[in-house]
Amino acid sequence: MASSDPDPRPPGFLSILRSVAAAFFGVQSEHNRERDFRHGKPIHFIVAGLLGTALFVLLMWGLVRLVLGLAGG
Repeated sequence: MASSDPDPRPPGFLSILRSVAAAFFGVQSEHNRERDFRHGKPIHFIVAGLLGTALFVLLMWGLVRLVLGLAGG
């Protein structure tokens, strides 16, 4: 039995960003995960994941520098 997919279009830019952010926090819905695997291109999610990781690392680095600066710089 074939599953009927109400939205056969590939995910858009914002949808990819939301999916990657949800995956970072571990709250990705099963419906969105299936849509991403069925219609999305892996490279889009890989690039978004790498950019999200780089942004997270830079944010943490900046927060640590800020806290250390306020603590007695």
